[in-house]
Amino acid sequence: MRRIVITLVLLFTVSLSAYEHGPDKGTLVIVGGNMQDPAIVKRFIDLAGGPDAPIVIIPTAGEDDDYDNYWSGLRLWRENGARNLTVIHTRDRKVADTEAFVKPIRAARGVFFAGGRQWRLADSYLHTLTHKELTALLNRGGVVGGSSAGASILTSFMVRGDTKSNEKMIGDHTVGLGFLKNAAVDQHLLRRNRQFDMLEVIDQHPQLLGIGLDENTAIVVEGDQFDVIGQSYAVIYSNQPVAGSTGRFYFMGAGDRFDMKTRKATRQGNEWGPLQGVRPPG
Repeated sequence: MRRIVITLVLLFTVSLSAYEHGPDKGTLVIVGGNMQDPAIVKRFIDLAGGPDAPIVIIPTAGEDDDYDNYWSGLRLWRENGARNLTVIHTRDRKVADTEAFVKPIRAARGVFFAGGRQWRLADSYLHTLTHKELTALLNRGGVVGGSSAGASILTSFMVRGDTKSNEKMIGDHTVGLGFLKNAAVDQHLLRRNRQFDMLEVIDQHPQLLGIGLDENTAIVVEGDQFDVIGQSYAVIYSNQPVAGSTGRFYFMGAGDRFDMKTRKATRQGNEWGPLQGVRPPG
């Protein structure tokens, strides 16, 4: 009997952990690419503490070998009020493991990953001191975000991480930084006609929560909940019908909220109910 009880407790714990997604502390801002909406940029800046808050930008997903504080990608941030920006970049994991490299992250209130190819971010930073300090930043209440490749790297399961093609959903790199757990995030969703691609991932990994983000659209994650902001749609994917619909994905627009643990969605204060067939244990 004791063995049966222990087994049931372990199964419950594993099952429950599958419904834990967001960071314990801090905030994630996950953007579907082509970030142009000032509201998204300003939301990140506000979460970091305002225009004078120290913010680190990491453009390593891009193709260039060198980036510095004159990088053109900082223009959008400066136009929206950010005054304390630092660019850090390396393709050398040994450098990413040094005290000197992570010093700006330790002083930062926010870190943002720019777009490109997410496997470059994984190769440079996964399981390094940089990765550890990003976790510490969240634990002290900071904000970590990313756009396009910088969005997909933030999850535990990284889609489109293949080094040969960004069309391959499950490639030679599938492990992300894990700040959004038990989840996968795709980007450029409608603009690049990718709205069906996440179904392959959910079919092979039914325990995952799939999230697709169109361009200029973001989710702001606090704990196990997120709000949708921006100009287009976020899409929830499940291996079961979603929110009473007959399909396997569900669209959410700006102002909508989703609880990833209870699987409940809210639009403008109106509660939809849990996703069918994906009720949390207990």
